Amino acid sequence: MQSQFAELYEKSFQSVVPGDVVTGTIIEVRQKEVVVDIGYKAEGVLPFDEFTDPQSLAVGQEVEVLFEGFDDREGTALLSKRKADRQKTWNDILSNAEEGAIVEGRISRKVRGGFMVDIGMEAFLPASLVDIRPVRNQDAFVGLQSKFLVVKINHKRKNVVVSRKDLLEKSRQEARSEKLNELQVGQIVHGKVKNITDFGVFIDIGNLDGLLHITDMSWGRISHPSDLVKIGDEIDVAVISIDKEKQKISLGLKQKSSDPWETVEDRYAIGNLVHGRVVNILPYGAFVELEPGIEGLVHISELSWTKRVTHPSEVLSIGQQLDVVILSLDTTAKKISLGARQAQENPWDKVADKYQVGSRVQGTIRNLTDYGAFVELEPGIEGLLHVSDLSWTHKVAKPSDLLQKGETMEVMVLNVDTEAKKISLGLKQMQDDPWNELTKDILTGLEIQGKITRVVNFGVFVELDNGLEGLIHVSELPEKSGDDLAKLYKVGETIRCSVLHVDHDGRKIALTCKNESISA
Repeated sequence: MQSQFAELYEKSFQSVVPGDVVTGTIIEVRQKEVVVDIGYKAEGVLPFDEFTDPQSLAVGQEVEVLFEGFDDREGTALLSKRKADRQKTWNDILSNAEEGAIVEGRISRKVRGGFMVDIGMEAFLPASLVDIRPVRNQDAFVGLQSKFLVVKINHKRKNVVVSRKDLLEKSRQEARSEKLNELQVGQIVHGKVKNITDFGVFIDIGNLDGLLHITDMSWGRISHPSDLVKIGDEIDVAVISIDKEKQKISLGLKQKSSDPWETVEDRYAIGNLVHGRVVNILPYGAFVELEPGIEGLVHISELSWTKRVTHPSEVLSIGQQLDVVILSLDTTAKKISLGARQAQENPWDKVADKYQVGSRVQGTIRNLTDYGAFVELEPGIEGLLHVSDLSWTHKVAKPSDLLQKGETMEVMVLNVDTEAKKISLGLKQMQDDPWNELTKDILTGLEIQGKITRVVNFGVFVELDNGLEGLIHVSELPEKSGDDLAKLYKVGETIRCSVLHVDHDGRKIALTCKNESISA
């Protein structure tokens, strides 16, 4: 029997060899299998799972099958529909799908290092080539129907490596190029906020990302892009530049409206009183927003009529509402100079009327210097009490010898200069000048004694009994005094001397003790 089948096989299949794909005809459809006649007096039986759609099988239908040999025990041909399909696919790949070709398939299962893709035969898809972004959940891709790019074919092993990532990137690149060709400068496009950085916002405008720089977001001042937009926001933006070579798009939000500086002169004029909001404070002044996109600078010197402001933050804060006066306007440089003090009444305009020369006023000592004391007469209005106007009778070396900071005192107004914003005050003028009365009995040659008040290199100052002060010049001291006066004369000691001369014009009394003993 076996020899008869072998003889039949040799006669019937002289033109067909195992591995050939042949066309057969379905001659019978059974419950879970079909009988296929491939001619040459040979039939084969195929199970339903060899077909993708077994319900559609019918008698007379032609199918391609792979002839694997002859089963001489059963007297049937060994056929495979699945292997025929794969062989056909492989032949198609060899003849048509070179490396770089696009094929369609379904990711069937996970394997070590990636996935297997059914493209009519199994192809390997590395995990790194399944998507553009890094994959965290590989299970989500199993069952995915997609197109793939053939990246490698091994003819010897009949292996195919495919990539979905390369195809996606290629498609995206083509879409980007197409989008770039469609765009025009000045065009308004709709987009979605994709990412926010310190310098701007990346907008997805469809197959292409554009940069909306922070300087192009608003005509006004913003500290950070997140002040205006958040991720996921959908906004309309204007295309302001296109670089096709680098595939970069610059977008603008403020360009959707006109520059407010173009019409600023229609709304603002020098001398106008306007209202604004403090948006930035710097050591030299504060920027005030008059309207979105229009800011002006209040210089530190224009903050107050009376207060000595060392830093604008002493009187202003961010967000503060402020009335200001426009001092200058330069539309070319886009600069406006503002004055805050000009929006308030200048207290110096009334100082001359309020503090008349010769009037007595009360004030508080705010500061002491070597040359005098600054006395505050009212908030922001100070006058200088010079050291020479402290006493009629004594030469005051330091104001701090007589005065104390914070002390309240009564003084006389000596002079008012409203332009220079200066007031001169006097303390000694609060009393009549006692000089003539005190010096009427002080005659040349009169022997007197007094107390040493100061010792300097040019002589010794002596306070007389009537409170006046005289000077014994070094030339009028005994010769033994020499140059080291401080060793011979001590403050507080009593000394005998004679009146040498009284200078009424210079209000000076010259003494001598050449013929007197040093101390009483």
